[in-house]
Amino acid sequence: MANLAILGGDKLIKEEYLTLFPAWPPRDEETAEVLKKTYMEGNWSFNSPAEQEFEKAFAEYHGAKYGIFMANGTTTLECALTALGVTKGDEVIVPALTWMATALAASYVGATPVIVDIEPTTLCMDPEKMRAAITPKTKAIIPVHVYGSTADMEKILEIADAHGIPVIEDCAHMHGGFWNGRGVGSWGKVGSFSFQQSKTMSSGEGGICITNDPELAEKIYLLKHIGYSRGIKQGQAIRAPEGLLCHNYRATAFQAVILSQQLKGLNKLIDTYSKNAAFLRESIKDIPGVRMQAPGRLSEPQGYYSFHLIFDGEPFKDIPKSIINAACDAEGFGIGNGTHGPVYKASLFNLDLSKGEYRIPDGRCAVCEDLFDRTLGSAHYVLTHRATVEKLSAVLHKIYDNIDELKQYAASKA
Repeated sequence: MANLAILGGDKLIKEEYLTLFPAWPPRDEETAEVLKKTYMEGNWSFNSPAEQEFEKAFAEYHGAKYGIFMANGTTTLECALTALGVTKGDEVIVPALTWMATALAASYVGATPVIVDIEPTTLCMDPEKMRAAITPKTKAIIPVHVYGSTADMEKILEIADAHGIPVIEDCAHMHGGFWNGRGVGSWGKVGSFSFQQSKTMSSGEGGICITNDPELAEKIYLLKHIGYSRGIKQGQAIRAPEGLLCHNYRATAFQAVILSQQLKGLNKLIDTYSKNAAFLRESIKDIPGVRMQAPGRLSEPQGYYSFHLIFDGEPFKDIPKSIINAACDAEGFGIGNGTHGPVYKASLFNLDLSKGEYRIPDGRCAVCEDLFDRTLGSAHYVLTHRATVEKLSAVLHKIYDNIDELKQYAASKA
């Protein structure tokens, strides 16, 4: 008689899957009341007090002096690149494992995204691959703090600074994370964050740039605010700066209110995520062939947008990840596909390599491509409760304890 539920054995987790962790995005009555107050006051946009308060608080939390709140985490990258002077004919180095916005932002300003491979441990940009990709055309580098790890800012900045190339940190996944004692986003020239609905801090849509450079802060603000500077009131006659093509990339006070409320609990949330991720990492150390994505080398605390399990050891080598996940799902705790693989293989990424619309120096990003076939991942909110993480650990142990059954099942499906 089989032990694994996928083969007819008893299901390990009896609770309904969706009851194991909180609904996302978070909602509460206190925030609803503040939103109602904002609605009745009528200061909904155009650098409203709520936006200003959030910008200041979020930037300070991460160790930066200035915050520029806007529509989403793609416009933040686009404005940062433009403010740094990146334009047609330039190149921007980005990692293979990222959402397509990181690469497309470079294309939006006329530059060519240059895609480099990742580290097999952190899944973040490999600094040595980045170094090898630098050319005289390289005008910016965008490391991504991806999923549950922080890119190696020490090595990346050392290389970038030696070449005089500005760094933009893509922190869409890393709200509340710190690197070597200072918040992410404050190490490069600009830090870019997203507040899309699935993110650790979420307002449906929204984004922010943070920086310690007052000139960059002003330029980014002009770019997102159709040429208005901070002190200008709506309706005042102004002239936009010559040669600076500005956009309406504004967000609203409603998003700022939601995010300000969430920021109050961010430190506690990240602490919980970090402790539970560390517990899971320790609890599966005795399972050969599976490992968790490594946190950043100098990250403390480590932020989490998600966490990823890599099944690249001998016991799992002949079992497709879809079957591993199906087996976990049958036990009551599906992990999820977790990653779309290299950005250039994403279904919505439609730049044409043959036309030179992007470049891969090594022809392919082998680490990223190969690990995609071995990686499963779950959203950050799974880390909310220790009991939930314990259940996932128990499922993984059951799968490994009955690995021969799963191998036979995989063989039958081949």
